[in-house]
Amino acid sequence: MRVAINGFGRIGESVFKLCLEGGIRVVAINDIHGVDDVIYLLKYGSIHGKFKGTIKKGKRGELIVNGKKIVVLSERNPENLPWADLKIDTVVEATGKFTDKRSASKHIQAGAKKVVITAPADNPDIIILPGVNENKLEKGDEIISVASCTTNALAPVVAVLDKKFGIKNALFTTIHAYTSSQSVVDTSSEKRRRLGRAALMNLIPSTTGASDSICVVFPKLLGKIKGFAVRVPIPDGSLLDLTVELKKNFTEKGLNQIFKKESKGSMKGIIGYTEEELVSTDIIGRTESGIVDALSTQKQGNLAKVLVWYDNEYGYSNRVVDVLKLMRKWSK
Repeated sequence: MRVAINGFGRIGESVFKLCLEGGIRVVAINDIHGVDDVIYLLKYGSIHGKFKGTIKKGKRGELIVNGKKIVVLSERNPENLPWADLKIDTVVEATGKFTDKRSASKHIQAGAKKVVITAPADNPDIIILPGVNENKLEKGDEIISVASCTTNALAPVVAVLDKKFGIKNALFTTIHAYTSSQSVVDTSSEKRRRLGRAALMNLIPSTTGASDSICVVFPKLLGKIKGFAVRVPIPDGSLLDLTVELKKNFTEKGLNQIFKKESKGSMKGIIGYTEEELVSTDIIGRTESGIVDALSTQKQGNLAKVLVWYDNEYGYSNRVVDVLKLMRKWSK
């Protein structure tokens, strides 16, 4: 499978590195900042450290990573990208800008066969959450969304709880690391005024696309689950606080036993489980969609509280690559 990555921010970069590890061939990277910035961002990382392979710039301006040449482009308009000439099978759309079906389809118009959007998307052909509904992915799906990091942390836990106990209602809060969409100093914001406030000085209530995406994946939960985000002054490592009203009786110990079993069984690699006293920096580099914090599980009547850690960059990027691996069979 021949893959191109559009947008080389923190998710695009993580997906690229995981593709290298997973044997997925990245043919091209498109980023408005150009090859020199791509090289610099690959070499050095404040969160995940230095790149362990070899990186250099080729004589024709291409990127050479571990001896393999990769075309680097700087085109703002997806329809102008040379995907047909490069015989691109799948574009990983990681800019955060082309997240509706109409704009993402410009990659198809440019010659790509499929697009995987690394964000909640408006009207994609399908939302795929590995470990939850990957069996629904079909060859005819062209525009695929992997939703958000929060949705991927939330959905497996919701799936387990609903299957075992039945969910009447649920509320969640994601205590979320700041992202590149925020500013380190007070400024104006196109979305909401307080999202423009200094990211390193404030706890900032915000919205999350997980509220909508989770109900698309689980239609029967429509009107029964919603939540919001609080952006906090840490660079990576987030925490989902889920409170669920369950239909069947349960115990705290019983809940934890179920999650522990799932983490070693059908949800292995998707749900993690810990009885250690972890903090957010301990989660950085974890590959699961979410890690249940067993020490924080609580019960009050038929209400259950479950805390779920997740690396909002690396864990999520692993799920994006999981989707690419699912699609690889159609490119042979």
